[in-house]
Amino acid sequence: MKDIERVEQFLKDVPVVYLTTVTEGKPKCRPIGLHMLIGDTLYFGVGTFKDVYRQMEANPFVEFCVCKDRVFLRYYGKAVFEKDYKIANAAISAAPFLQQVYNETTGKKLGMFHLENATAEFRTMTGIRESLTL
Repeated sequence: MKDIERVEQFLKDVPVVYLTTVTEGKPKCRPIGLHMLIGDTLYFGVGTFKDVYRQMEANPFVEFCVCKDRVFLRYYGKAVFEKDYKIANAAISAAPFLQQVYNETTGKKLGMFHLENATAEFRTMTGIRESLTL
């Protein structure tokens, strides 16, 4: 299994993934539900109308954190938004609940991004068990 596949599988195995951004020098953390692996790229989605999107435009350095069975994953790097809307369309097509939010009637758009220069740290309470550069 490739390293990025291990990260995606860990994310799939937990009920909630948390994303942290920075706004005005202060951290903001929120749950995020949309992630999908296409090829060797792990994509995430957020509404372009949300504060989180504007925060990442202003400061693209973000961190995800999840915990499973006393092991937690910190996945961090520089968020890069996709300019091609085909990945967002694929995500929306795959999830009926997204179709209710992101459509021509609401006018809301889904922004898809991936992390560049990313690091995934599998950690325990005593420290880093494994660090991957992705």
